[in-house]
Amino acid sequence: MTFPAQSVSAGDPLGLLDLFGDGFVRDPYPWLAALRADAPVHHDPGTGLWLVSRYRDVRRVLLDPDAFRPDNAQHAVAPLPVGVLRVLARAGFAMPPALANNGTPSHPGLRRVVTRFFNARRVAAAVPVIEGMADELLTAARQHIDEAGGHDLFTSFAQVLPCRVLMELLGIDGVSPATLIRWSDASLELFWGRSALQRQLELAALVGEFHQWLTGTVTGGTASRDSFIGALTAHRLPDGRPLDVQTAVGVCLFVFIAGQSTTGQLISTVLSRALAEPGLWSRVAREEGLAEAWVEEVLRREPPVTTWRRVTARPVELGGVDLPAGAQLLLMLLGSGSDPEVFASPERLCPHRANVRQHLAFGAGRHRCPGASLARTEAAVALRAAARHLPRIRQAAGAPDAPMLGLLSFRAPLRVAVEQPS
Repeated sequence: MTFPAQSVSAGDPLGLLDLFGDGFVRDPYPWLAALRADAPVHHDPGTGLWLVSRYRDVRRVLLDPDAFRPDNAQHAVAPLPVGVLRVLARAGFAMPPALANNGTPSHPGLRRVVTRFFNARRVAAAVPVIEGMADELLTAARQHIDEAGGHDLFTSFAQVLPCRVLMELLGIDGVSPATLIRWSDASLELFWGRSALQRQLELAALVGEFHQWLTGTVTGGTASRDSFIGALTAHRLPDGRPLDVQTAVGVCLFVFIAGQSTTGQLISTVLSRALAEPGLWSRVAREEGLAEAWVEEVLRREPPVTTWRRVTARPVELGGVDLPAGAQLLLMLLGSGSDPEVFASPERLCPHRANVRQHLAFGAGRHRCPGASLARTEAAVALRAAARHLPRIRQAAGAPDAPMLGLLSFRAPLRVAVEQPS
């Protein structure tokens, strides 16, 4: 049963909380406010997870990976059926500790390999490339709008731009952006969703294809040493051994999903919220820094990565609750950005908010997202370019009711429908 969000204060709403329900997905904020106020560390019987919703508690967990380990960060939300596991096994699929789920001594070295390709210097150098790709995609979108009167900027722009940028930065070819997007989205849905068996089997087949393609790419021996794959192949573990293929593939899987799917979700939300904000669309193309400020506020209020998981390494007290060793935590990143103890009037999107960079949308500490600078830059470039190329568009009728991605850790509009007045 899905409890209506507007009735969240009645009775015992937390007993009816459904993290996958349409009420929560469409308007999670009343639920998150109730959690912060009444049960900041709350055991959710539907998932078996402890929901951690206050900013100070979420930040404490992120900054102490020894007490709150990342081992479960990429586990399937629910046990996968035997038939699904067989499909994955036939493809050789495995998810060893690599980046987000790695609490071992190998993590710092692997993180350095990744951050080398997404540091501030490389991102700044890539801005003209991002702008060129955005211009190309938006020119096609404008033509479609001129001819048809309306268009969806999610599938034609928000999804495609980060995928093409990632392929350019990492030197990936031999596969189409559409295929990479399909594989990446399937991985998110399979491991973070709650799908019926037949759908899980379809997703597992796509994830298996993705894994086999990544394995072939890593082992193919054709990557140059200065490419991302080449750097992984040349990497040595703390004991001097070369990086094993499964871990290298695990790193690639995480980078590809984070670099394209979640960034596409961010761009989708940024565009949708900008179009809905009176007067913003006409300003964002001409006001210096407004696109960047808007992106930062969207990251605070509506991050694409809404939650993340940790597991307690030992018995620990958190938010007034005694947790045993092995307790599975769900950090409510979405809720932490709306904590009124940290952000005044958190429900309002206020560009240039003084303390906005304190948000936890990219995590914190040693597991903070290494692609944060690239994601911010792509979203700001995308917003500015869209406002410049399509100055007369507005949200299409029914746009606020667009379908939403509602996975355990990912949330975004799946359609950015726009129209142009005649």
